[in-house]
Amino acid sequence: MSEPSRPLSLRIVGRELPGSTCGPYRDVHVAVQRGREPEGLVPGDATEAVWEFTVTVVPAATAVTPAAGPDDPPDFRGPHVHGPRGAGFLYLTWGERPPGGTFTMFRRAKLPLADLPAEAVAAGFAQAVIGLTDAHGLPRCATLRPPAISWDPPS
Repeated sequence: MSEPSRPLSLRIVGRELPGSTCGPYRDVHVAVQRGREPEGLVPGDATEAVWEFTVTVVPAATAVTPAAGPDDPPDFRGPHVHGPRGAGFLYLTWGERPPGGTFTMFRRAKLPLADLPAEAVAAGFAQAVIGLTDAHGLPRCATLRPPAISWDPPS
């Protein structure tokens, strides 16, 4: 009998935001991406950005193939999860949002869920801490792996 799916609470903490004006961009905001839409917009000049939501952890044997072993990584699902089975990730999306205007994305950062500590997945909670400004003073983008991101297991 396979292990049941279970919830995983995630908390993403972004620090060192690049500012509301950086490079050619104005009215900069960052959000976690839910489906195709930004959720929880935070201005680029905020002190900190925090998003909290839950994803579903599906054991490998259930998610990918019945032949998967107990040591295979789990699959992650939910409206915030992107990517193929077994290779899920989260997006932080950067965009311009002038007062009264709509959000227009100009770049994204990818947070691979395979980097989550196994003890955090088992405990049902993980927190990511990310510096959101790159070495050029622009919004951090591309795939974020340690040390650009630290996944903290529960304490």
